Amino acid sequence: MTNLILPYMPDRPGKPRQIGLTMVMDKGLSLRQAEDFMSVGSHYTDFVKLGFGTSLLTPGVGKKIKMYTGAGVVPYLGGTLFEAFIVRKMFDEFVELIKKLELTMVEISDGSYDLDHGRKLEYINKLSQSVTVISEVGSKKKDVVYTPEQWVSMMKSELEAGSVKVIAEARESGTIGIFNDDGSINKPVVDAISSHVKLENVIWEAPMKSQQAWFIKHFGPNVNLGNIPPEEIIPLESLRVGLRGDTFFQFLPDSLVK
Repeated sequence: MTNLILPYMPDRPGKPRQIGLTMVMDKGLSLRQAEDFMSVGSHYTDFVKLGFGTSLLTPGVGKKIKMYTGAGVVPYLGGTLFEAFIVRKMFDEFVELIKKLELTMVEISDGSYDLDHGRKLEYINKLSQSVTVISEVGSKKKDVVYTPEQWVSMMKSELEAGSVKVIAEARESGTIGIFNDDGSINKPVVDAISSHVKLENVIWEAPMKSQQAWFIKHFGPNVNLGNIPPEEIIPLESLRVGLRGDTFFQFLPDSLVK
């Protein structure tokens, strides 16, 4: 999207885009709430994750999925639901659910259930034959800590297995995985990932404004970001183009800043 109002605002690619992606977390919105969200946010939203297992509990989820799709947004089930099916040895039933809901994308994760990584790669490869697969790397458990090298290795192998994007885990709280307990950046992990995995292939979960601003300042306005609350979609886009205090000077020429 090219700005036609103010100069010195960065260009944002139009949809469907491969960079500058925004994934929003829907934790159980009603159909009416989702429609309201799409009325202002569909242009800026690429993916909607139906968070964790909420899709099994949310009334009218099928109608909501069709509404998102009709608005030009790709909905998918949270990876925790995939894990809930796998731990119960119900992979085939999970595939049937995807078909029933007419979903075109699926998330594969192992953040709650300690799934052997080799098996995870097999699931990624198998599902990628019929739907678009994105996979999430990182544990939701604070006592499970991966080295920067392990993060990179897992991301690379999952992309090779068939994932089109890998999500860097942070949970909806933004206090785990690529972040520290206080929400600050886990720089060794982020530096390792950004140095060895193509940025266009990574979606950084960043639910907090300070985290979003950090990624935009370090990787530019078209960094892929995820776990954005629905009500934060316009504020995030404002950050991306320098219309918010945190990135106000980010894209201005030195002649205006001095």
